[in-house]
Amino acid sequence: MDLLAWYPWFKAIHVMSVIAWMAALLYLPRLFVYHAERGAPGSELSETFKVMERKLLRGIMNPAMISSWTFGLLTLVSLGPGFLANSPWLHAKLLLVVLMTGYHMACARFRRDFAEDANRRSGRFYRMINEIPALLMVGIVILVIVQPF
Repeated sequence: MDLLAWYPWFKAIHVMSVIAWMAALLYLPRLFVYHAERGAPGSELSETFKVMERKLLRGIMNPAMISSWTFGLLTLVSLGPGFLANSPWLHAKLLLVVLMTGYHMACARFRRDFAEDANRRSGRFYRMINEIPALLMVGIVILVIVQPF
């Protein structure tokens, strides 16, 4: 099977997956802001936020991350081993994607804290961390499009 023939499909699905992943990464912490500020533990609003956060994480964010990684790696493999070796910008991009994955895992932990009524962080904390995926995305896009090194 000629993987290079599948390259455009792998790349297209990878881009769609990344869009969905980024949307969820930007939205979930925003839900955390509102949950921390307005969702008193045990309240009806808190329980609504818990459902929204769980469905976003499990129904969109996790599948989108898995798909982003899967089709990103398939895109890379379809280009052959020399591509990675000759693309130092790609090493930096992969590092930022690993950091994005770590952020994803931290959000999953924060969601679990809310689910257990054990959140100890403020709305301000979640507002601040909400900028992290946007900053990582800027770096990733610049590396992929400009390929500065």
